[in-house]
Amino acid sequence: AVEAIASLHALHPHHRYLVASLVDMRDDAQEADCAAAARELGVEIEFVALTRGRIHLPADLVDNVCALDPADLNPRVPDPAAERGTTTVVPAPWPADVPDGGRHGFLASDTSRFHLAVDDLAAHVAGYLAPDEQVTVVGHEELMYLPLCLAERLAASGREVRYQTTTRSPAHVRDEPGYPLRRGFTFPSPEGPSPHEGPERAPRFIYNVAVPGSSTLPTVLLVLDDPADTEHLRTPGGLLDVLTAAGHRVVAVTIASTDPERLAAARADTSLRPQPTGTALRGPDFGSYAPHETAWLVKDLSNEQLEADVAVRERAIQSGRAHYAESLPVEFQPGAEYRELFETTLQESAARLATAVGVVAELILDERSASPTLVSLARAGTPIGVLIGRWIERFHGFRPPHYAVSIVRERGIDPVALDYLTLRHDPASVVFVDGWTGKGAITRELVDALAEYAAAGGAVLNPELAVLADPGSCTPLYGTRDDFLIASACLNSTVSGLVSRTVLNDQLIGPGDFHGAKFYRELAPSDVSGRFLDAVSDRFDQVTDAARQGVAALRGTDRTPDWAGWKSVEQMQERYGLSSINFVKPGIGETTRVLLRRVPWRILVREDGLAEHEHIRLLAAERGVPVDVVPDLAYSCIGLIKESV
Repeated sequence: AVEAIASLHALHPHHRYLVASLVDMRDDAQEADCAAAARELGVEIEFVALTRGRIHLPADLVDNVCALDPADLNPRVPDPAAERGTTTVVPAPWPADVPDGGRHGFLASDTSRFHLAVDDLAAHVAGYLAPDEQVTVVGHEELMYLPLCLAERLAASGREVRYQTTTRSPAHVRDEPGYPLRRGFTFPSPEGPSPHEGPERAPRFIYNVAVPGSSTLPTVLLVLDDPADTEHLRTPGGLLDVLTAAGHRVVAVTIASTDPERLAAARADTSLRPQPTGTALRGPDFGSYAPHETAWLVKDLSNEQLEADVAVRERAIQSGRAHYAESLPVEFQPGAEYRELFETTLQESAARLATAVGVVAELILDERSASPTLVSLARAGTPIGVLIGRWIERFHGFRPPHYAVSIVRERGIDPVALDYLTLRHDPASVVFVDGWTGKGAITRELVDALAEYAAAGGAVLNPELAVLADPGSCTPLYGTRDDFLIASACLNSTVSGLVSRTVLNDQLIGPGDFHGAKFYRELAPSDVSGRFLDAVSDRFDQVTDAARQGVAALRGTDRTPDWAGWKSVEQMQERYGLSSINFVKPGIGETTRVLLRRVPWRILVREDGLAEHEHIRLLAAERGVPVDVVPDLAYSCIGLIKESV
């Protein structure tokens, strides 16, 4: 302190200096030295502390230390465990314009956004931990505050959580009862040599990790920023290696470092939109997907009675007395024959689905973002977003954040959900995901809604939609343009995380609310959401070559949408004398939806007897709907809604 005062005094002299500390540990001689230094400088130095303390060391301490074996003076890696632990790497959703700590300053205006980001991070990371798993959160050197806040959030859920950091300080380790440092780990600095430490990679240390003397090894939740996420972290002798060799399971969470320019711009922006008050919903509290695989940006309407008889609801929609998104159809539960057909269809189509997932996932990484934020259009897009996330994790080593948001025809995408996303993620990283395109109505809705959002002061978001199948030629980001069966289209909520279609109802959705949805807990015995995901992702390794070839065939080609599907639908509307293009639902997925939750008039198929139409023929027979063969269809099939029901 005195040396600092002397330096400051030479630059900008003052008459009086104050040194404030929690504890004043100076002895009498040190106090006299400080007083002498003050007289020499010609200033007054006052020391203020909450309490006083003294350090007393045994007279023979130095002799005893010198008598020790030098090897005992450095931390020792514990003996290898009988079973090596595992490592899971988790890229963390952290906004580049939110400070990750104090290194770029921390203002009062940063506080709320920081804690919102920590809440999201905790929810994301919790999906990689069992509810009763003991956890030691380990911050990396100066990255301390964020990991501490994360530990607080995890402890609030009832887990046993401890917190500590790595350090540059060596200390004596002794595995004896009562001694505080029972285990020690030495590893090279993952960031590389620093100028003041010389050309060699300096050692770093971490102590205990487990409770001293405990036989239980906790999971280590290691929180790093990306400068520390290097090959030296993973090499033999690196931090991950020494922890797993000692038997710990390690979940390594990498935080993207704060971008100082974006942080400065965010602080200077006085036109920031109001922060949404809603929180993301995750399973098992809402939906049956794992919490780290999907965050639902919806308001929970599970206790509301929103279902209406299909025919009654259809009359209200067609008469203009109600919008389709204000209510819900009764969830159709198929019979045993149909469920058996679903299982067969899923197994037969899983490899083709997996290939399409791989193609679109690789295109997203190549052409849109190396670290995407997946935003599925609920609910048909949600299982597809989960699968794309699984592919990226399997072959690229990280799982991107994944959200499900509501979009409603003629009402747009949920702007509150967009505010939530753009406060937490780089808008350029956001990729909207859906299952398939029909005539392209939702694609057009997305383009218009995002333009309106930006015009109202929101972030500019790319409206390019990523889909497995684009038979309507509406987007350049697709797995295939074939009109093929995506098995998740065969069912309703029981293949989509037990979540309803989204609801936009003025009586239930107020200003600042997300659009709504219901969680059908009572349908859990019939839920095949996980089975669908697993059946497809289990084929990933099998289809890697096919996916790679698919990407190669598309890369560099002109994939500009020509909206051929829309033109074909207009022809069918005119041919069958329908008053609205909305009564024409093209493609296998949309045709299935017509049979599941609308009042169908007739089904058009391009060929008779196709295997992938079997579920459609079964549903049509159950509902007494005629099936016509129309050879000149642009789609594999089309469903026509009955007008004036």
